[in-house]
Amino acid sequence: MRLVQVMVPPGKRDAILRTLDDEGIDYVVAEETSNREYTAAVTFPLPQAAVEPVLERLREAGLDREAYTVVLNAETVISRRFDDLVERYEAGEENGDRIAREELAARARSLAPNWRTFVVMTTVSAVVATAGLLLDSAAVVVGSMVIAPLIGPAMATSTGSVVDDRDLLLRGVKQQVVGGVLAVLAAAAFALLLRTAHVVPLETAEVFAIDEVRERLVPDVLSLVIALGAGAAGALSLSTGVSTALVGVMIAAALVPPTAVVGIGLAWGSPRTVSGALVLVLVNFLSINFAALAVLWATGYRPKGWLRSEEARAATLKRIAALGAALLVLSTLLAGVTYSTYRTATFEEETRATVDAVLDDHEDLERLSLAISYEETFPFTRPERVTVVVGHPPGTDTPALAERLAERIAPIAETPFRPDRPVTVEVQYVVVERANAAAGAEGAARAAPVAPAEAALPGHATRRTSPSTPVAT
Repeated sequence: MRLVQVMVPPGKRDAILRTLDDEGIDYVVAEETSNREYTAAVTFPLPQAAVEPVLERLREAGLDREAYTVVLNAETVISRRFDDLVERYEAGEENGDRIAREELAARARSLAPNWRTFVVMTTVSAVVATAGLLLDSAAVVVGSMVIAPLIGPAMATSTGSVVDDRDLLLRGVKQQVVGGVLAVLAAAAFALLLRTAHVVPLETAEVFAIDEVRERLVPDVLSLVIALGAGAAGALSLSTGVSTALVGVMIAAALVPPTAVVGIGLAWGSPRTVSGALVLVLVNFLSINFAALAVLWATGYRPKGWLRSEEARAATLKRIAALGAALLVLSTLLAGVTYSTYRTATFEEETRATVDAVLDDHEDLERLSLAISYEETFPFTRPERVTVVVGHPPGTDTPALAERLAERIAPIAETPFRPDRPVTVEVQYVVVERANAAAGAEGAARAAPVAPAEAALPGHATRRTSPSTPVAT
């Protein structure tokens, strides 16, 4: 519910009050005594969905578009006529439960903080996110999302576009660009300080092996869904007057952690490794703006005046098309990651089945473990080495399986990406001795290492490596 107060210009009092009577609205008229250009102040309650259409009718009756107008939240209105207004406006589908255009712009403007607050909060959230990632603490990463002031700029950009408020639009765009760059630089500076001070004495590979960091290195199309959902939810919460606090956390979840990962990659001198995180940041920024802009436009928000509406319509559609084209290009990279994930899962399943099929030909052999290492090159992941640990009873000869497995795995490892890099297959043999407790003795198992055999797919020479650490079974 809203309590609206408008100022009546000279000569328009009767027309405005007649319009309110025709709408069935209870109102109070107060005489204007400040010697300004207005003759009276009219106060009346309205359902949320009725604010914009009623103000439009009052403007048609002569209310100045630039007149002093106040819209406040009202806790309770006790009036039979007000109940009729609720039934008429909120039960209909024309306006739904969206707030007035002026209220939308005011809310978006209030969400975009001043520059000093924005810079400080963005820096703090990036630093906290970096600490949480390096600590592998999901709780700390979530905390960084809560304090990130990122929903305001995104909503300001979309709202400024649909209501043709150029100042609000430019403010949102500037804060998003500055916020993204600032977050990366703050994360990189903090991570570099931790590295040089040996607070985090980890090598590059160890840093990127941290779970919270690794999961942002190779994003897939699900990341696109999350960002689109965050933008749509932000626009809906803003346009319906619902609290945007939780939606702000969702938007920050799509932006803060990957920007911190990019900063960590710069601090550890491996920008190529975090290229996937950088693409994720760009995709999420574009997706949030694209979804918010499309939802606000579809909800029915337009600028004032027919001419401005046509201009804003053309400009908004161009922005939606540009964002959509950029998303389509970047999404191909995410699609590549998704395809690579599918290929990886298929390769692992088929490799496991192939190894078991080969070992079935030898009754005394069993597969103890199978490990596959990959070359992480965004957006495609390529298997580099397959290591199979095979157990056999003591005193038996070990068959040469590496070459045979390499021949069987070669067709599985074929990929349209970098086919000139075959996968190396390594077989490690382990002696396994078992005894049963049939005679009252306790069962025991021992394992002794035997030099592993290694074979490569075509183009790689077979070699032998040093024995591995004994494995007990």
